[in-house]
Amino acid sequence: VNVTFVLPDGVKLTTKGKIGDTLLDVIINNNVPVDGFGACEGTLACSTCHVVLKQQDYDRIPNKPIDEEMDMLDLAYGLTDTSRLGCQITLTKDLDGLEVKIPAGTYDVRGS
Repeated sequence: VNVTFVLPDGVKLTTKGKIGDTLLDVIINNNVPVDGFGACEGTLACSTCHVVLKQQDYDRIPNKPIDEEMDMLDLAYGLTDTSRLGCQITLTKDLDGLEVKIPAGTYDVRGS
């Protein structure tokens, strides 16, 4: 599954993930250069894997945000209507070509 990450500096980096991987897995497994991304390792205890999607990509994601994800997103910098946590987006074949924007700022709620 091809995923394009738009880094905070505007650079686009296209990489591959496996069906069943989360976006957090894809970033870690492919050494995508995003500082502090996924600090809680996908346990819904921070918002450092906050990503922003285009509306059409957001609508393609089969699982909608659960309450715990929404609670963490409420604390994320630069929250938008198409924000999600990367640890909660699992790749499917239908998500091939997904474009994911990494916001410039992150906030680790565990440190507050």
